[in-house]
Amino acid sequence: MTPELTTLTLAALLQVIQFILMAIPANLELGTAKTLSPRDPGRLDKPLMDQMSPRTSRLYRALNNHFEALILFSIAVMVITVTDQSTFVTQWAAYLYLLARVLYVPAYAFGWVPWRSLIWFVGMASTVVILAAALI
Repeated sequence: MTPELTTLTLAALLQVIQFILMAIPANLELGTAKTLSPRDPGRLDKPLMDQMSPRTSRLYRALNNHFEALILFSIAVMVITVTDQSTFVTQWAAYLYLLARVLYVPAYAFGWVPWRSLIWFVGMASTVVILAAALI
């Protein structure tokens, strides 16, 4: 397995961890009657995210952000892997992406301004580097 694929696998496991970090407090705060429900708008006073604490809501948003970022990172890793273009640059860009995504979770959860945005940018820039490397 290439280092980029290993990093992609670790990023997917990070997403599982993020889900757990969000789901446990969400279930404690809202109760399973709400979290296990079909969440139809007519059955709830307001969306579940609006009923969670600010930190749990941030963890929810960080999880969704990782879903979005992981799509582009997955494309970048697959293109590099399928075309057998793994290099020192693409490997380190993948490692940097993963580090940024790990740091993004506490940065978002604890409201680190402006660090959260800068950390996000590092992760996105790392993905762009891998994509650009595939074209060169």
